[in-house]
Amino acid sequence: MIKKMRRGQTMVEYAIIIGLIAMALIGVVTYFSRAAAKKFAGATDALSSEEGSKAKSAADSINSSTIKELGE
Repeated sequence: MIKKMRRGQTMVEYAIIIGLIAMALIGVVTYFSRAAAKKFAGATDALSSEEGSKAKSAADSINSSTIKELGE
């Protein structure tokens, strides 16, 4: 009986750890998304100046509310 309780406790602990890691990753992605968008826009600009200027203007328009609305 004690082994079953410990196994269940371990599974809950793993679930909590995975949840915390997921929340941290969401925070990091949200924080760095604008910088990443600007890097991709720069790479696009190197390939095509017309498309690159569109990508740069789109990257400049990114703000925290835009990122939060992506999943909706």
